Amino acid sequence: MTAEETADRTREVVLVTGASSGIGRASAVQFAERGAALVLVARSGESLEQAAAECRAAGAREVQVCPADVLDGAAVQAAVDRAVTSHGRLDVVVHSATVMAYGSIEDLQPEVFERVVDTAIKGTFHVFRAVLPQFRAQQRGSLVVVSSLLASVTTPTMGAYNTGKWGQLGLIRTVQQELRDLPDVHVSAVAPGGTSTPIYRQAATVLGNTGHPPPPVYTPERVARAVVARVADPRRLKQSGFANPLIIAGFRLLPPVYDALVGPLLKVFGYARDSVPPTTGNVFAPVPEKEATRGPFVGI
Repeated sequence: MTAEETADRTREVVLVTGASSGIGRASAVQFAERGAALVLVARSGESLEQAAAECRAAGAREVQVCPADVLDGAAVQAAVDRAVTSHGRLDVVVHSATVMAYGSIEDLQPEVFERVVDTAIKGTFHVFRAVLPQFRAQQRGSLVVVSSLLASVTTPTMGAYNTGKWGQLGLIRTVQQELRDLPDVHVSAVAPGGTSTPIYRQAATVLGNTGHPPPPVYTPERVARAVVARVADPRRLKQSGFANPLIIAGFRLLPPVYDALVGPLLKVFGYARDSVPPTTGNVFAPVPEKEATRGPFVGI
C-alpha cells in the first residue's frame, strides 16, 4: 500500500445532513479542515454547492453533494450508498437537518405542525435506518445528531419544535440502548441552546414576527466543535450551552416558577423586533437565499 493510499484510509469519510446551513454547514467545514471526504445532504442543491466550495477551500479531500429531503427515506439511503460506493466505508454521520415553527398549538396550521415534527422524528428514523446497517456491517462508526435544549424543556409558541425534538431524543436514546452489542459504534447527541444560525429567520411563524436565539447565544462554529469532538469522545447527550443545565434544572425542579417566567422571558429575548405576515418559511421547501452558516445575531 502506498503512502497516499494509507493516508486515504486514515482520513474520515463523513456524511452531513442539513449541510447547507447553520450547524450542519459549520460541522462540514470543520471536518473538511481535518481532510475528510464529505458527502453533503440537504434539500437545496444551490446552497449545497456553496457549502461544498467552502469545504474544498477548507481542505476537504473530496466533496460530493446529494440534494435530498430526510423525509424521503429512499433518498437518504441513496446518499449513504453513494458514500460507501465512492469510498468503501462510512466513518461519521452528522444529522443536523431540522425545521422550526412559531405559533401556539391553537393557531399553528396542522400541516406545519406535522411537517416540523416529522422532519425531526421521521427524518432521524430514516437516517438511522440507512446508516446503522452499514455501521453494523463495519463494526464501527460514529453518528452525531444535533438535538436541542428544547429536547429537555418546553417553551410556549414552539410546540411543534418541542414535540419533534423530544421525540427525536427518545429515538436517539432507544438506538443507543439497541447498539450496546457494538462497542465501536457510537450514537451521540449534541444539544445547543440559542445559536446564531439562519433558522430563526427561516422558520414558519404566525406570531407577526420572526424568532431570535435566546441568550447566551453561541456561534454555529462553537457548536460544531462540540459535534466534531463527539467522534473521539462519544456522549449520550452533550449540552452545548453553559446555561442549559441551569434551565433544565429549573424546568424539572421548579416547574411553577419555570412556567411563570418562560413566556415573558421568551417575548423579551426570543422574538425579533420585526413585523412579518404569516409564513410557512422553509418548512415545506428550502429558501436558498436565506441559507448560510451564520445568522444576523452576535454569538460567542
